Amino acid sequence: MSRLLSTKEVARHLGVNEKMVYSLISEKGLPASKVTGKWVFPQHLVDQWVEAHTINLAAKPGAFMSAEELLIISGSNDPLLEQTIGLYNGLYPERLAVFGNVGSVGGIRGLKQGLCHIATSHLLQEKDEEYNFEAVGELLNPVPVVVNFCRRRQGLIVAKGNPRRIGRTSDLGQPGLRLVNRKLGTGTRQLLDRELSRAGLNGDQISGYTHEVQRHMDVGLAVLGGKADAGPGIQPVAELLGLDFMAWRWERYDLLIQRERFFDQSVQLLLGLLHESRFQRLAEEFQGYDLSMSGKMVFPKPQTSTENNPSPKPKEES
Repeated sequence: MSRLLSTKEVARHLGVNEKMVYSLISEKGLPASKVTGKWVFPQHLVDQWVEAHTINLAAKPGAFMSAEELLIISGSNDPLLEQTIGLYNGLYPERLAVFGNVGSVGGIRGLKQGLCHIATSHLLQEKDEEYNFEAVGELLNPVPVVVNFCRRRQGLIVAKGNPRRIGRTSDLGQPGLRLVNRKLGTGTRQLLDRELSRAGLNGDQISGYTHEVQRHMDVGLAVLGGKADAGPGIQPVAELLGLDFMAWRWERYDLLIQRERFFDQSVQLLLGLLHESRFQRLAEEFQGYDLSMSGKMVFPKPQTSTENNPSPKPKEES
């Protein structure tokens, strides 16, 4: 055990008077414990506390992570992905995974610019059967490796009990309904606009259509807080917040990885988690996820030319 200092000793150690020590305990979080009515201070924790409160500390050479230890993911956000990044960081404390929430298109652009190692995307293509390849083909050459993270159920998040009786997209046109929306460049906004067009609705005529938020969770919180009656999002968020949900479709949420980075150890460690039971257990906390394709390579197809039929067509569910 580390040496324990008395109040007098810690005051001397810090160069302050004893009264100041008590103030540091209550106001600054100086590490201390009471033993038989007296304050004692583990010296190693006191020293760490001093270091943590040091300002203008010069960086030591080599103090920053190397590029191999840092994993940058950007694109469309997802609660299960956030949980998985937390799992990764807990399992590999010598490494660090971080996420930038910039939407699907932003993630693909970041991958093109070399700003991230992995982009996350769920951009629905024109014929409603495939995801991501049209956008990737326009912005990236060659096409990156595509690995499925999960499939998710997309639709409308609505208030508990569905007081607006929203049963189909056209119901968003009822008078006085307030919508909350996602930003341009996100797959969810793209899907909403497509569904509105099919229902013969003009988004600009719906109150709140221009009220844009960053995350699926922000949509859910706006509905939960009564600031909106509905908003596009994924079922896991609705379930997590105790809200109702009107489904549109299952979608594929993919990880896009530049080919030259695919075998980086940090990338492989993250992909490895998608095949583990602890990842499965994380998903069990939510409803609206399908992990049947998780960790599987969508492009290039195994034992198939990358020039022909670039990706499988996952079965959609109503």
